[in-house]
Amino acid sequence: MKGEPVRIAVVYQPGAKVKPVWFELNRKQHKIERTTYFWKDHVGDAPLLHFTVVTEDEALYELVFNVSDQSWMLYPQRTE
Repeated sequence: MKGEPVRIAVVYQPGAKVKPVWFELNRKQHKIERTTYFWKDHVGDAPLLHFTVVTEDEALYELVFNVSDQSWMLYPQRTE
C-alpha cells in the first residue's frame, strides 16, 4: 500500500500526545472523529509516529508523522 503526502491539522497540548484533527484528501477536508490506535517506530534514524484514525464518514486511515523531516503521510486502510 502506497502512502501519499497529506496536509493535516493537529493540536499540540503540553504533556499530551499530538492530536490529529483533520486532513485533506482529493481537495476535501476530512474531520477525524477518533484515534483508534497509536504507536511509534523507526525507519533508519527517522522516528515515526503512527495514528490509526476514523473520519466522520467512518473511513479508516493511517496517518504517519516523520519526526525527522516533519512530514505527514496518509495510508488508506481496508476494512473487511
